[in-house]
Amino acid sequence: MEPVSIPFDVVDGFFHAYWRRLEAYLREPVRRGCSVWARVGELAERRVVTALTEDLDSGAWAERNVELLDLESIDLGARLLIADAA
Repeated sequence: MEPVSIPFDVVDGFFHAYWRRLEAYLREPVRRGCSVWARVGELAERRVVTALTEDLDSGAWAERNVELLDLESIDLGARLLIADAA
């Protein structure tokens, strides 16, 4: 098992792809492309979008997460499983 770091500018649209580009989560088409949103339910999704909008607009997210802003990639728990063919 090998860790797979997620680059901040990865072009795939999976949930963790936007870890440093959170404004993407504010766009409904982006959320519809990530299965996690279907699992949390509409009410939770609305709460998250509202809170995230406020945090991004006020700069609160950037203040709380300043250590992330210059990272090129991050380990968010993705793992590559490698089978031994022997």
